[in-house]
Amino acid sequence: MTLLEFFALLAGVIGIVGSIVPGLPGPPVSWVGLLFVYVGENSGGHPVTTTALLVWMVVMIVVTVLDYVVPAQFAKVTGGTKAASWGAVIGLFAGLFIPPIGMILGSLLGAFLAEMLSAGKSATDSAKASLGVFLGFVAGTGMKLIVSGMLMYYIVVGCF
Repeated sequence: MTLLEFFALLAGVIGIVGSIVPGLPGPPVSWVGLLFVYVGENSGGHPVTTTALLVWMVVMIVVTVLDYVVPAQFAKVTGGTKAASWGAVIGLFAGLFIPPIGMILGSLLGAFLAEMLSAGKSATDSAKASLGVFLGFVAGTGMKLIVSGMLMYYIVVGCF
């Protein structure tokens, strides 16, 4: 295994982790791993074509942009505010110590409390908004995981 292949695999793994953990750009890091495979294709691995590299770049950009749009739309549809989105992120970070249940419950509870305390909404409205924010987060995370997983597949095939 060459150093370039090692960094490609490392980028793929970090990309998958980054698809779940907020703050780490999952698909872009995974795409960098594919770029490493492309650059090192003459080292004996299966080649990644320029077309495939560019198509995956477009997919990565679209998913990265949608990751910011989809959760906001889910929150908007269910009556959530920006406070709920921030509460969900803070709750998710707090729940990182007890994965995955802590992440899920932390996200829901954070959005719920933020809606009740900062937006002054009723428990029912806060619950509805927190569910919308959570579903938006799940949709965004799902998209990122699918793309990062597919990129990891091509990285592994390219390295071995």
